[in-house]
Parts: sequence; structure tokens; C-alpha cells
Amino acid sequence: MSGVYVYAVTRADHPLRLDGLRTVGGTDEPPRVVVHGPLAAVVSAAPPDLRPKRRDLGAHQELQERLMADGSVLPMRFGLLAPDDTAVRTALEAKRDDYARRLGELHGTAEYNLKAARSQDDLLREVLDGSDEARRLNQCTRDGTGTYEDRLALGELVARQVDARQRREADEIVARLSGLARASVVADPSKDDFLNVSFLVERARAEEFSAAGRTLAHDYGAAYDFRLRGPLPPYSFAA
Repeated sequence: MSGVYVYAVTRADHPLRLDGLRTVGGTDEPPRVVVHGPLAAVVSAAPPDLRPKRRDLGAHQELQERLMADGSVLPMRFGLLAPDDTAVRTALEAKRDDYARRLGELHGTAEYNLKAARSQDDLLREVLDGSDEARRLNQCTRDGTGTYEDRLALGELVARQVDARQRREADEIVARLSGLARASVVADPSKDDFLNVSFLVERARAEEFSAAGRTLAHDYGAAYDFRLRGPLPPYSFAA
């Protein structure tokens, strides 16, 4: 064999259901497992011409998702190659403690992703209600007595206030749910959201976490849009 393509590292006792899965490069050989001690690597024959084609990206992701559905997994990035099985076993031995620790942290967990947005009109009213200077500048803009500098100052003031309020609310929301999770990862939100956070939750606490998410949405009210997804494979914590 000229080389192997590496998809993921799992515990050796993982179910490893690989039947019917495609491989990167579309080789005739099915995916297989290289076991070393308590760890296993899922691999296939290395394709002769590896490129990030849609079919190959899909095969890579499908295999990892199948594994994640059955247990903790450390997914490898697309395109990771090793010279042979011996090199794979050597890597498993070199990182044995780290891999085992990370797989243990993920064992019995799921990921929940929360995105939050807020009505901009409602937020603007809150900024104006809380700032005498913002109200003065806004009134000047509305009645035509304000200068260009007044309009510029209003825009900058509102932007600062909006950013500060949304950061504070994001911190409050994450803190409120973090007590039910093992870990959390905050990602950059989209332009329409002010929060995009993933939580690593024990599956035994999945319903409790979902209920807390529903209570959170109720407490913040209709001016907020909360979208909680899960349970999901813990991608944000396994990479």
C-alpha cells in the first residue's frame, strides 16, 4: 500500500460501524481500522490524486458523522495522510495519553448550539431610553436642527451602546447555561445574531439542558430570537 488516508481516532471499544460507507478517492477498498492499545484509527487506502472535491468532502464527513453517532470521536482534518499502518500506530502511541484524555472528556456527551438575536428596534429604544445624550442627538436629527457632526456622534454613540449591551447579554446567557454543561465555546456570530455558542453537555442532562434553554427564551421575551439545536455530535469540542 502506498499510503493511508486517516479519518478519525476513536477508542478501541467503539462500535466502528463502517459498512456501506464511501471512502475519500472512491477506492475499491472499504474503510478499515488500525488498532493500537486502547485507541483505534479509521483509515482507507490513500487516493492517488487527493483533491477537495465535493464527493470526497462528503465521504469524509459522512464517515465521521457515522462514528460520532455511536460514541466519542476525534475527527481528523480533510486530507490527512500517513505513509502506512506502522506510521499510524506510531502516531497513536506518541499521542496516546492526549487522545485518551480527550476521548474521555467527550464520552457520553452531546453538543448543543445556541444562536441568539434581538429586535434592533427594541434595542435602539433601550439605548435611547438609557442615554440623555443619545436622546438629545436623536431629537436634533429628527427635527433637522442637528449638524453632520451630531448625526455622526449619534451613530457612534448608538453603535458603542449596542455593542456593549449585546456583549453583556451574551455573557449573561452563556453564564446562565454553563452550569449545566461541561464546557462551552463561543464562535463569531453572524451579522443577524449577537451570540453563537456551543455547549458540551452530558447526555444524561440533555433534557435538563433543553428545558433550561426553553426557560431562558421565555424569560427574555418576544424581542429575542433564541435558536437552540441539539443534541448534536460534539464537533466544536472534538477537533
